[in-house]
Amino acid sequence: MRIFGIDPGSERTGYGCIDSDGSRCRVVVCGVITLPVRTLFPDKLTRIYDELTALLVRHRPACVAIEDLFFARNARSALKLGHVRGVAMLAASKAGLPVAEYAPAEVKRAVVGYGRADKRQVQQMVALLLGLDEAPSPHDVSDALAIAVCHAHVASSPLAAAHSVGHGGVRSWRQYRPQG
Repeated sequence: MRIFGIDPGSERTGYGCIDSDGSRCRVVVCGVITLPVRTLFPDKLTRIYDELTALLVRHRPACVAIEDLFFARNARSALKLGHVRGVAMLAASKAGLPVAEYAPAEVKRAVVGYGRADKRQVQQMVALLLGLDEAPSPHDVSDALAIAVCHAHVASSPLAAAHSVGHGGVRSWRQYRPQG
């Protein structure tokens, strides 16, 4: 199954597309849509929509997984994030793709094994699970890939997050020991 993960943001929107056979995942493409700070917000939304639409057409995923809204102290930032999420969901919907939403803690639990993991832990486990030589950067990219991996776990079975995806039986960040 090909899964397209999106980490929405008004300055940087991360994306990551993976292929999963139910037990292993591999990266198809990943990156970030970076938007100039001084760009008008409606123009940012248009660019995010256009770029996501082009990526979805090019990589033809079976579904899209997106990070759900979380509690934010700044209402204005949360509102902007909601607009970006809406544009991302519109791009997926217009492409005829189902959309799955995951809370940040749920993604962290699926990937790291701990719902309050930090960004570095998520980056390292994403690299480990996807067999990458180095951690994806910036965080927006690793978060998008983590969202896709989370969906792969959920889609394959309710117990999928509990078993290893290779690499010597590593199941969570606590068991991971870097080489060298």
